Amino acid sequence: MYQDEYRRWLAADLEDPDLKPELLRIEGNDEEIKDRFAVTLQFGTAGLRGTIGSGTNRMNIWVVRQATQGLANWVKTQGGNQTVAVSYDSRIKSDVFAKEAAGVLAANGIKVRIYDSLMPVPALSFATRYYQCNAGIMVTASHNPAKYNGYKAYGPDGCQMTDDAAAIVYDEIQKTDILTGAKHMSFAEGVEEGLIRFVGDSCKKAFYEAIEACQVRPGLAKNAGLKLVYSPLNGTGLVPVTHVLNDMGITDITIVPEQEYPNGYFTTAPYPNPEIFEALKYGLELAKKEGADLMLATDPDADRVGIAMKCPDGSYELVSGNEMGVLLLDYICAGRIEQGTLPKNPVAVMSLVSTPLADAVAAHYGVELRHVLTGFKWIGDQIAQLEAAGEVERFIFGFEESYGYLAGPYVRDKDAVVASMLICEMASYYRSIGSSIKQRLEEIYAEYGRYLNKVDSFEFPGLTGMDKMKGIMDGLRTEPPKEIAGIAVTGVKDFTKPEETGLPKANVLIYTLGDGSSVIVRPSGTEPKIKTYFTTKGKDLHEAEEKKNLLAEGIRPILS
Repeated sequence: MYQDEYRRWLAADLEDPDLKPELLRIEGNDEEIKDRFAVTLQFGTAGLRGTIGSGTNRMNIWVVRQATQGLANWVKTQGGNQTVAVSYDSRIKSDVFAKEAAGVLAANGIKVRIYDSLMPVPALSFATRYYQCNAGIMVTASHNPAKYNGYKAYGPDGCQMTDDAAAIVYDEIQKTDILTGAKHMSFAEGVEEGLIRFVGDSCKKAFYEAIEACQVRPGLAKNAGLKLVYSPLNGTGLVPVTHVLNDMGITDITIVPEQEYPNGYFTTAPYPNPEIFEALKYGLELAKKEGADLMLATDPDADRVGIAMKCPDGSYELVSGNEMGVLLLDYICAGRIEQGTLPKNPVAVMSLVSTPLADAVAAHYGVELRHVLTGFKWIGDQIAQLEAAGEVERFIFGFEESYGYLAGPYVRDKDAVVASMLICEMASYYRSIGSSIKQRLEEIYAEYGRYLNKVDSFEFPGLTGMDKMKGIMDGLRTEPPKEIAGIAVTGVKDFTKPEETGLPKANVLIYTLGDGSSVIVRPSGTEPKIKTYFTTKGKDLHEAEEKKNLLAEGIRPILS
């Protein structure tokens, strides 16, 4: 079967000159052919993601056309404006895939609003809402290595597509022959016919205004003298982040030169993820040289941001996603109370795998903190519920431990642009009162206890990886552990049982332990990994880390 599909591709005009040579190179190699053609890239609520290359199990123009035809079939049943917004990042072929998607939509009579240059995830979410589109497409593989690309699909609310809509699109994709089934016209023809138009300046201006309206202490940063080193990690963040920072008065910005401009090969950060030290290495060296107060980096599609804060001894310390979520929640609450801008009955939202330290901070300020499933669309869903009730102003902040943050309801996905602005404003504020982010973080720990949150991942590569992951998760349900590392399991919450959790069904298990620690186990939604989230609490960091290491060793045999 896969050999037949391989020969069909080999005989076809594949249009992209990179595809045919790859197929010729693997001729006669059954394993390589099987890897590319035995399965197809799966379209789900996270869209598509895979290695760039030739075949049904790769990211290429044919997979993009097929997926877009499936999306177009769904859009045509939705009424409304019959319009789709499109954006793309700096990855290899992102611009090509974005224009291919636009060509399929136009050939189906659907109007397109596409950015004239690369722009981040939040800009796509904003344009989808601004133009009242039926859907949005973001061509990106987020923080994956350079060999990957992907395709995120958004609903009319600017949130990543719901499970129900994604299932319909997937069914439509299955009905569409990958080489002959998609309607298509050239991008130029779509422009000439007036079906494809660029996102206008009014939309871009409104995006920046919406972000800047989220300042907690407007004008404060102008005179604080903050010294910043920033890296867009060769992605989409450079233009929007520096635009907003300059508008708020932060001008002492040194850009990491090796990572300044778009470069889909990510030669200085093979894994362009602001969570990890390797991606921030160039920025940290420059921060030390410049004596910067703060080093900040956004991932390629600029929906996540990581920082290193300056410590009293002049060294720099990376701040985890959980720590930054708590710092921003604390800053927004305290600042808005001081300014008199905190709404009545304020609501913050976080993913259930994020730190319980945030619960303590929210309770201190009288903020309702809602817990949702992993994936920022669930935070977006909470904003939508508030909006439907006419109470959208109650939403003040949302975050997840994987470095995603949002303040304000103007988009429905995480936004590294607004997060960068608020982090810099927060750093400016603490600097202006003779403090620092580091000092405030230590004060928070002193007040609420020394929490530690760590994530470990177990990888399951290859065609059998997903089966192995399923077997492990099934095993945990049929024979739940009674103890982990000798510590009794006192409670198990299984999120495949919505009647018990009050949340939509999800493949997540939470173990509460006798010493107050917790372990969460869930498969990744985008990569062949099972993730384990550990929460421990100690009298100091050393004690919390010892507890975490003990639990990690205890769970390793179960997940390997």
